[in-house]
Amino acid sequence: MHLFTSGGWMATGHIEAVFMPAGAPSTACATALIAASAAVIFLLGLVHLVYTFKGSGLHPRDPNLQQRMSEDSPNLTRQTTMWKAWVGFNASHSLGALLFGCVFGYLSIFRGPLLLQSDFLLFLSLLTLGGYTVLAQRFWFKAPFRGIVLATVLYALALVLAKG
Repeated sequence: MHLFTSGGWMATGHIEAVFMPAGAPSTACATALIAASAAVIFLLGLVHLVYTFKGSGLHPRDPNLQQRMSEDSPNLTRQTTMWKAWVGFNASHSLGALLFGCVFGYLSIFRGPLLLQSDFLLFLSLLTLGGYTVLAQRFWFKAPFRGIVLATVLYALALVLAKG
């Protein structure tokens, strides 16, 4: 008989049978939900990055405002313009979402047990999603807000399944 344990296969005799660890289906569902949540955030970050450098979706409606932003600098420094800072902030924001999606997508797919056993990582990702939700509701528009709420709900469902 072979028993499947969290550490792998353990030979215990001649009869072959597989015993899944307790909670294995809920663990698989939880990691799938976290992967889906990470994919939503990754997709939002990717779309945002494309919009940052292609097209005019993130440009001001008033072309004169973009011109003025290109001519003025923030009080903090004269080494950049408000327009360059705007583009840089949008690009770095996109990279943060892409990083979140990659890290938590990878962990959920390839290191699910490690992720689900780490209260620190689970709390950190929940805190990040909560922060994105507040920012989106307060400062952004409906599409990213809805996407982030979806990602947060998927993640919260994963926590309920994983932690009971």
